[in-house]
Amino acid sequence: MNVIIIEDEKPAARRLGRLLAELDVVVSTMLHSVEEAIQWFHTNEHPDLIFLDIQLSDGLSFEIFDVIEIKSAIIFTTAYDEYALQAFKLNSIDYLLKPIDDEELESAVKKYRELKPSTNKLTLDFEDIKKLLVNPIEREYKKRFTAKVGQHLKIINADEVACFYSENKGTYAATSDGRNYLLDTTLENLETELEPKTFFRVSRKFYVNIDYIKDIVSYTNSRLQIKLSGCPELEIIVSRERVKDFKLWLE
Repeated sequence: MNVIIIEDEKPAARRLGRLLAELDVVVSTMLHSVEEAIQWFHTNEHPDLIFLDIQLSDGLSFEIFDVIEIKSAIIFTTAYDEYALQAFKLNSIDYLLKPIDDEELESAVKKYRELKPSTNKLTLDFEDIKKLLVNPIEREYKKRFTAKVGQHLKIINADEVACFYSENKGTYAATSDGRNYLLDTTLENLETELEPKTFFRVSRKFYVNIDYIKDIVSYTNSRLQIKLSGCPELEIIVSRERVKDFKLWLE
C-alpha cells in the first residue's frame, strides 16, 4: 500500500506518520503545501491512499483537484468540520477531525482496507453455497489460556476472564478475582480465538466479557464507559465508532 501525507504542520504530519506505523502503514512521502503537492503529482505515480489536511499554508487542498485528476482514496484530516460535504464529493474514505484519535484512525484505515478491491476474491456458485448451508462449519473457540507466574504455568479458563487488554506492548487477562496475567499473544490474535457471543472488542485496548459487565454509563464524545466486576481500577471506554455495534452485541 502506497501512502502519502499532505499536511502543512510538520509536527502533526510526523505524529500521524507514527500512528500509522503502529497500524503497519508505511508513509512514503510527506508534502506540506498545495503547490508542492501539485508538483509532486505531476512527476510521481499516484498513491493508493492520501491523508489530506484541508487548510494548507498556501490555500485549501481542494485546489489540488482543480489541477490534477486524482484517483487515489482519501482520508481527510482537519481541524474544521465545515468542509465535510465538499470533501465527500471527492473519492474520500473518511473525515477525521484533529486532534486525530488513534482509534478513529484505526477505524478509517480498516475501512479503506475493506473497501480496497481484492484480486484474490473467492466466489462460490450455488452448489457450493448449498453445501455450506447443509454442513455448516462448527467453530471451536479457546476455552483456556496459560500464563507464566514465576516458575509456574497458570491455567486460566476463558470464562474466568473479565477482560483482555493491552498495555506497554503486552497483552493481559484480567480475571474476576482482580488478578492480571501477562499472556503470550496479542489482541489481534484473540479476534479469531474468543467466542464472539461472550467477548467484544470495545476499543483498541480492550476485549470485555459480557458476563462481568456490571454497569454502562454515558461518557464524553458519544462514547460509553464500562464497569466490570473484579476490575474496578480499569478505565474501559467504548470507542465512538464501536458504540453502535456494542449495543447490538448486548442484545
